[in-house]
Amino acid sequence: MPRRANKPRQLVADGRLYMWTLRHSHRKDARGRSVDCRQTLTLSPQPAGSGGPLRIVFTEGPARYVPGGAPFGSGDVGAVGGADLNLHEPGAVRALLDVALARGWQPEQRGPVELNGWDLLEAAAAARNGGA
Repeated sequence: MPRRANKPRQLVADGRLYMWTLRHSHRKDARGRSVDCRQTLTLSPQPAGSGGPLRIVFTEGPARYVPGGAPFGSGDVGAVGGADLNLHEPGAVRALLDVALARGWQPEQRGPVELNGWDLLEAAAAARNGGA
């Protein structure tokens, strides 16, 4: 039986449990039309209440892609001609978490923290591919 797409998944990193979800959304323009595709990866430290969620956001832009239909697969984010990740893969999520931790995110911190995913992408992709 396939996994339900909206069901949170578990990730254990350095002895700590996180639940993670991936959501696709759009901003509405002044006329109410959907614009600006975005992927939001949310990691929540467990047990619930032990820290605030980390939201890593990838917003479409010049020379960048987020899934919005063909030819890209669900969860694919990347720079045209550069680094990319599939945010449905636990290894990609772990790589982004590791970069966020290395850059100062503290899971015990109360309240949500939002990071620009594009600032983490190259380092996470390099780590995922066995580099840096």
